[in-house]
Amino acid sequence: MPEAVMDYVCVDLETTGLRPKLDKIIEIGAVRVKNGEIEDTFGTFVYPGRAVPEQVTMLTGITGEQLTDAPVIAGILPGFLEFVGQLPLVGHRILFDYSFLKRAFVNEKIPFERNGIDTLKLARKFLPQLESKRLADVCAHYGIAIRAHRAQEDARASHFLYQRLCRDFFEGNEKEFAAVPLLYKAKREGPVTKAQRQRLARLCEQYGVRLEQDPDMLTKNEASRLIDHILAAFGSLQNPGK
Repeated sequence: MPEAVMDYVCVDLETTGLRPKLDKIIEIGAVRVKNGEIEDTFGTFVYPGRAVPEQVTMLTGITGEQLTDAPVIAGILPGFLEFVGQLPLVGHRILFDYSFLKRAFVNEKIPFERNGIDTLKLARKFLPQLESKRLADVCAHYGIAIRAHRAQEDARASHFLYQRLCRDFFEGNEKEFAAVPLLYKAKREGPVTKAQRQRLARLCEQYGVRLEQDPDMLTKNEASRLIDHILAAFGSLQNPGK
């Protein structure tokens, strides 16, 4: 009979928004588990190269000032990869976190393919009576302490939740608890070009625009979208009759 996965890494991210293609990671939290017990932890802020939306600060307590001296994602990924190794990932809505990580790894030309277990999927399957399946609410159902919306705490809580779900529901439901491939397609986006940075600088000076993004942190596609946005907003000033 198959046994429950007891060696894994629980991971959780805080981000500037919900769109992996457009938003950025601002915090990574992870706990590495061996034989069902926490073996080590990983946690860091991440400099996103842009302003932190007010609603994100209200939700997480993370401010832009806290991230000013944080490392950029490219400097964090090698250490995170070493921490994770080849272990499967566990998390509440794990594909969300994986999609951000996958995009970051792809942009740095680093392979990152992992299996995963989603505690949200398990909660929906085995706890249908709960009105809310949010991590904080499912943890409250089990009396698991959690400081929600901080990466390290959410990762730790996901570990305890997974262990409890295994204890209550694994027997007879082995397939539901199997680690399966996490699938998210991400196309590499090259860094902003020198010509794009120069054009952005000229447009900002010309129209008095103050960028919320660090131009050196933009990808080529992000810079192109930003240039188009500025031209769409201010270009009519050059041709008022059009």
